[in-house]
Amino acid sequence: MHSYKSALNDLFGTALSSVAGIQNSNANVITSSRPEFGDYQVNGVMSVAKQLKTNPREIAARVIAEVDLNAHPFIAKMEIAGPGFINVHLSNEKILERGNGLLTPNSLLIEKSDEPQTVVVDYSSPNLAKEMHVGHLRGTIIGDCLARVLEKTGHCVIRQNHVGDWGTQFGMLISYMKEVANDADTGPKHLADLEVFYREAKTRFDEDAEFAIIARAAVVKLQSGEQEYLDAWEKFINESLTHCQAVYDTLNVTLTREHLAAESFYNDELSKIMSGLKSANLLEESNGAKVVFLPEFVGKEGNPLPVIIQKSDGGFLYATTDLAAVKYRSFSLNADRALYVVDARQSLHFQQVFSVAEKAGFSSDKISLEHVAYGTMMGKDGRPFKTRSGDTIKLVELLDEAVKRALYLVSEKNPTLDEAKRQEIAKEVGISAVKYSDLSKNRTSDYVFDWASMLSFEGNTAPYLLYAYARIKSIIRKSTIPTASYNIESCNELEERNLLVKLLQYPEIVYAVASDSYPNHLCNYLYELAGLFMRFYEACPILKEDAAIRDSRLAICALTADTLKQGLDLLGINTLEQM
Repeated sequence: MHSYKSALNDLFGTALSSVAGIQNSNANVITSSRPEFGDYQVNGVMSVAKQLKTNPREIAARVIAEVDLNAHPFIAKMEIAGPGFINVHLSNEKILERGNGLLTPNSLLIEKSDEPQTVVVDYSSPNLAKEMHVGHLRGTIIGDCLARVLEKTGHCVIRQNHVGDWGTQFGMLISYMKEVANDADTGPKHLADLEVFYREAKTRFDEDAEFAIIARAAVVKLQSGEQEYLDAWEKFINESLTHCQAVYDTLNVTLTREHLAAESFYNDELSKIMSGLKSANLLEESNGAKVVFLPEFVGKEGNPLPVIIQKSDGGFLYATTDLAAVKYRSFSLNADRALYVVDARQSLHFQQVFSVAEKAGFSSDKISLEHVAYGTMMGKDGRPFKTRSGDTIKLVELLDEAVKRALYLVSEKNPTLDEAKRQEIAKEVGISAVKYSDLSKNRTSDYVFDWASMLSFEGNTAPYLLYAYARIKSIIRKSTIPTASYNIESCNELEERNLLVKLLQYPEIVYAVASDSYPNHLCNYLYELAGLFMRFYEACPILKEDAAIRDSRLAICALTADTLKQGLDLLGINTLEQM
C-alpha cells in the first residue's frame, strides 16, 4: 500500500463499480478539509448517482455495505454526510503501526512504484554563448524538482539539457569573430567578455544586411561540419558550459555535462528527419523552405501555420532538432514519458512538433510527450522581471543578491553566530528562498518576484520551513534518548493525531507531483505540515512530560523532521540544523 488514499480509491472504486454496475467507477477520494469530516472523503458517489438518476445517499449506503471492515482494519468507521459523501476515519492503531514503520532503520518514507517507467526530463536548456539570465530559473528548478521526485518514486530518470548551441546566433558570433580578428583562435577568454561580444555582434547583425547574409551562411557551414567553424564554435560552447555549471552548482541542481544533449547532438540525424517526412508525404516547399502543414494548426484568419523544417538557405530550425530528439527518446532511450519543461509561450511549437512526430512515426506508440509549461517571472510593474534600466538580469547576479539579503537577515536575528556560520546559513537561506518562492507558485501562472515576501520567516516561505526543521532538530538534541529507540505509542491528543495523519499523507503528495508535474503541491504540503507541527508543539509538551509520553512525542518530532528534510530535498533545498 503506497498510501491510504490509493488504497481507499481502489477499495471504494471497486465497491462503487459493484453497486452501480459501471466498470472502473472513480471513487474520487480526497483528503478531508476538517478532522470532523474524517480523514478522507469519498466524493465519487454523486457522479455515479447522477448517471443512474438515483438518490446518492442510497448509493452511498450500498457502497458502505460492500466494504468489509474486518478485511480492511485500517478503517475505523465510515459515515454518510451531506448529499452522499462518505467520510472515512482511519484506525488509530493502524496509524501508529504505519507511523512506527516509517521510523525503522532504512525506511524510505515512500515506497517505490509498482510500475517503474523510463522518463526523460528535458529542462534548463539555455542558449549558449551568453550567460544564463532570470528567464532560465523556472525551467531549471522545476525540471530538477520533477527529476528528483520521479527518481524518489522509483522511475528511471534520464536528464536531458537540450541547450541551444547550433542556431543563427553562432553563425553571427563566428562571423563577427572572423571580422574582428584574423584567426578564430583569438576571441573572448571569459564569459563576461562574451556578453559584450554578443551584444556587439547582434548590433552588427541587426544593422548590416550584408553581414547578416554572411552570418546565415556561416550557420550552414557550421552545420555541415567545416572544421574552421567548428573550432570557433567550440570555444564559445566550452566557456558557456563552464559558466552554466557554476550556476547549477549554486542552485543545487543535479544537471551536469553528462546530461548534455544539445541541438548539435542531433545534427547527423537531421537529414534522416527530412527523409522520414518525405516518406510520410508530409514535407512541402514554401517560398524556398521545406515545411509541414497540418490541418489542425491554422492562424487567426484561417491560414495554415507552417512547421518550418529547413530554411531556404539550407539551415535547420528548432523544430527539426526537436523532432530528432523525439525520435531519439522514443527509440534509442525507449522512454515511456518525455517531459519538456519549457516556457508556456512555446506551447504551439510543442503541439506542432508532437503532432508531426506522431504522423511521421518519429514517436513510439507508448511514449507520452508532455509539455510541462510554466509562466513568466514578473516585476512589481507587471512586466517581465528586469533591471531598472530594462536589461535582462543575469541569474548569477540575482543569486548573489539573494545571499547578501539573507546574510543581513541572519545577522540581525542571530548576531552571536560567528561570521563563517552566518555566511553558510545565508547561502542556504538565500538560494532556497529564491527557489521555493518560485516552486510554491502554480507553474502555469506568471508570478511577481518580491524579495520581502520570499525572505520572510513567516508564511509559506523557505526561511519558515528551514526554521521549523531547525527547531525540531533543536528539540531532539536536547533529549538524551537515542533516536534508534523512538516509538510512537499514542495519538490520543487531537494535535498529535492530526500531525501523524498528515505525515502519513506525504507519499500521496509526492506521487501526485510525479504524475501531474506540479511542485507547488509539495510546497503546500510541507507548509501545512510545518504549521501542524507548530500547533502540536504548542499544545503538547514534549521534554517536560513523563518518560512514555515524552519519548512518543519525540518520535513524532523525528518523523516530522525526516519528512521535512526529504520533502525539501525533493525541491532541491538543503536543510539546516541551526539558524
